[in-house]
Amino acid sequence: MAMTSNATPQFNFKGRRSPLTLTIVILVVLSGVLLSLSGFYADWLWFKSVDFTSVWTTVLTTKVFLFVVAGLLTSSIILLNIIIAYKRRPLYVPLSIEADNLERYRAQIEPIKRWVVLALAVGLFYFAGTSGSAMWESWLLFKNSTSFGVKDAQFNMDISFFAFKLPFYQTLIAWAISTLILSIIAAAVVHYLYGGIRLQVQEDRTTVAARVQLSVLLGGVVLMKAVAYWFDRYQLALKESKLITGLTYTDVNATLPAKAILAAIAVVCALLFFANIIRRSWVLPAAGTALLVVSSVLIAGIYPGAIQQFQVKPSESSKEAPFIQRNIDATRSAYGLDDVSISDYQATVATNTGQLADDAATIANIRLMDPNVLSATFRQLQQIRPYYSFPESLDIDRYTVDGVKRDVVIAVRELNIEGNPSRNWINDHLVYTHGFGLVAAYGNDRDIDGKPKFAVGNLPPTGALEKFEPRVYFGENVPNYSIIGGVKTDTPVEFDYPDDTSPNGQRNYTYTGTGGVPVGSLLHKVIFALKYQEQRILLSNLINKDSKILFERNPRERVAKVAPWLTLDGDPYPALVDGKIMWIIDGFTTSAGYPYSRQSVLSNVIADIPSSATIGAQRNRTVNYIRNSVKATVDAYNGTVTLYEWNEKDPVLKTWAKAFPNTIKPKSKISAQLLEHIRYPEDLFRVQREILSSYHVKTAEAFYGGQDFWRVPRDPSTFGANASAQPPYYLTLQMPGTKKPVFSLTTPFVPRGGRENLSAFAVVNSDPGPDYGKISVLQLPRNTNIAGPSQVASNFEAKPEVANSLSLLRRGGSDVVLGNLLTLPVGGGLLYVQPVYVRATSNTAAYPLLQKVLVSFGDQIGYDDTLKGALDQVFGGNSGTVAGGSSSGTSGQTSTNSSLANSLASAKQAYADGLAALAKGDFAAYDRAQKRLKSALDAAINAQNK
Repeated sequence: MAMTSNATPQFNFKGRRSPLTLTIVILVVLSGVLLSLSGFYADWLWFKSVDFTSVWTTVLTTKVFLFVVAGLLTSSIILLNIIIAYKRRPLYVPLSIEADNLERYRAQIEPIKRWVVLALAVGLFYFAGTSGSAMWESWLLFKNSTSFGVKDAQFNMDISFFAFKLPFYQTLIAWAISTLILSIIAAAVVHYLYGGIRLQVQEDRTTVAARVQLSVLLGGVVLMKAVAYWFDRYQLALKESKLITGLTYTDVNATLPAKAILAAIAVVCALLFFANIIRRSWVLPAAGTALLVVSSVLIAGIYPGAIQQFQVKPSESSKEAPFIQRNIDATRSAYGLDDVSISDYQATVATNTGQLADDAATIANIRLMDPNVLSATFRQLQQIRPYYSFPESLDIDRYTVDGVKRDVVIAVRELNIEGNPSRNWINDHLVYTHGFGLVAAYGNDRDIDGKPKFAVGNLPPTGALEKFEPRVYFGENVPNYSIIGGVKTDTPVEFDYPDDTSPNGQRNYTYTGTGGVPVGSLLHKVIFALKYQEQRILLSNLINKDSKILFERNPRERVAKVAPWLTLDGDPYPALVDGKIMWIIDGFTTSAGYPYSRQSVLSNVIADIPSSATIGAQRNRTVNYIRNSVKATVDAYNGTVTLYEWNEKDPVLKTWAKAFPNTIKPKSKISAQLLEHIRYPEDLFRVQREILSSYHVKTAEAFYGGQDFWRVPRDPSTFGANASAQPPYYLTLQMPGTKKPVFSLTTPFVPRGGRENLSAFAVVNSDPGPDYGKISVLQLPRNTNIAGPSQVASNFEAKPEVANSLSLLRRGGSDVVLGNLLTLPVGGGLLYVQPVYVRATSNTAAYPLLQKVLVSFGDQIGYDDTLKGALDQVFGGNSGTVAGGSSSGTSGQTSTNSSLANSLASAKQAYADGLAALAKGDFAAYDRAQKRLKSALDAAINAQNK
């Protein structure tokens, strides 16, 4: 029988490819390379333009380092085993049918074995390197680990071990096991191909070399499994169960010992494989492996299950109590809820004349302008031209106007090239390059027609706020790229804003800022022509030596690019800071490695964000630790990105600061004006309120029972089974028992699994200062029956007078838009306020106008043209306060005069009531009258300053 075969592959080179085909192939390859290099170089130029090249360098070098190390180690280990198996192949293989078949494969592989090995080396290097480079964040956290200064309750190890080190250790273990398994497969294939493994013979199925090599590799896999078992013990601190996160009674008393025992058995099993080097039998290693498998089933499976079934379940509440308490304490700490203040609130449902006298400051700041409704109104009143736009959801901020701090609804007038009737490349990228101005409306004011009153608006901007640079080159709705600036001439190219006083009806402009990447040189023109596949960048004579190109212009994307380790809030908001429009973005540091802390999926928790917010950009990550550690700003004119340290104690931020040194400015560098516009982030509060709905319970017994759990009520403005949770609202209010009103973020709670009655009301202080971020909760008695938002919304529609009026408003080509339903703890109870807007449906240019106000307190409902009128209906004809700025049917000056007169009248009455109470010796009534007097005088001062 022939031992060799001459059937080697024959190649025919007669049909050579033509020079044209070869040239095309080369050009295609070169084009791909050039496109990749152009994007790579343009990326570096972008980082250079924002002065964050250190981030680009750190990420790149880390990825390259991990790529090379992982690629080399993986390919070297596997190839070394292949080479060893080949070198130790038997020189003589006994005749057999199996050997004869394998000889044919050997004959085909032998001439090209070098190329096969080279291809395998390159493939292994690339795929292993790619997997390794993806671990750059884990590596940097491991390398720069910072202590939390807090130890876990079970292993007495610093939290940093679980947050920064354990994930990387587990990655290394998984890599080692997978590499050894691939090495076993590769070595076994070579041994089999060259006769070192003979499956069809009865004895000596493996040669000594094959047995030794495979025994070492298999022993290595089992040894690494022992290491994996040991580290699995720590992973139990992060395990999610139906009851809690972290170790349970069964884990501590059964699973932990089981993992340790399995680790010891795995070590013994590995030693049996190593012993097989000098033995000629696979019996002991096989027995050891069987023992390991059986032990894993019995010790790690059946035994813990029996403990859970027969010891824990019969008395689960007492057995799990200490572990539930661990979970409660860790979760509250990890989500920044340690210092939440919960106080009982004996809310009344009774209404009396003058009941709101002590709450004048809160009532005066009730926001009737809903940022989620007013976008169409802003567009019609302030868009000016179709090539401008406003976002679907506007923002809330506060500004000091005439010495009085007031809430405003604010938005940037951004460029919308889709609305330009003259679309072409030059207009899209060289002429229409920026938005113009900022529009702000008072949150609690309107004019005679129900339109918002603007604190700043028009083109060019005018109003009560400071002067500022109005041009918006960086925003949430900007062209993909714009080419701006250049040599100044008498005929600037960029459209600035429409101007009827100019001969051509517009003003033009040449950018003079520091933003952008120079695009005047031939090299840079080529780079960006390739990047955007646009030859006109090379050919246009409108691009000169001083021109710049703007790209990656969205504020959120810019911050994400310079700080890829941050999780960003979904709602960047604009503010006037030091004469500039600044985008402010909140950055969160997160971790999924805080022991015993409950996990949250961010994309699920923030599902109530309006559709206009960048939900898609929010990272869909699971976390069990979060801090608002960074406040970031983006200059709307220059594009300058600045990161400010906000939480100076956060170990995760300190770790990233070590990884990216000199990229974060200290908190002390935040300017006074910027500090005035810092607010508490909505996304963080959404996460915290979701956790707080269960973890306001501080004892294990109450937590296990679950009777006191809350949930966020459904948004009354949405309907159906899939109605989203009511979003939190920014309001300026004064909480009961506090001395002054503060800008706050608020949310109500209702019982979980029960009726829609109100259970609690929570606020977080959003004014920078010593109490910033402090969460206060008013908890209602369980036996009270205070209506929640959904019930109040139903009650509004059920009242005949309201229903008839709304029905009339909805007829005749009009539609009713109900604004945000606000909850306010005033008058010793809970006040609900909801603005009612009317919009014509027959006119495409129609927009919502504030026409009515709905108010509810206890069982009483008020419905009037003004907030004051609605409040007076509820509180016996006189609520005891002046609802400033909500007039309808009178001019602004008349409204101010009326507010001032009412405030003075209230002050006079309070003074008289105080004297009468003093004469009777009723000091409690005298104290109440004095408080009413102070509130009325404050309201009078506010009215006079408007």
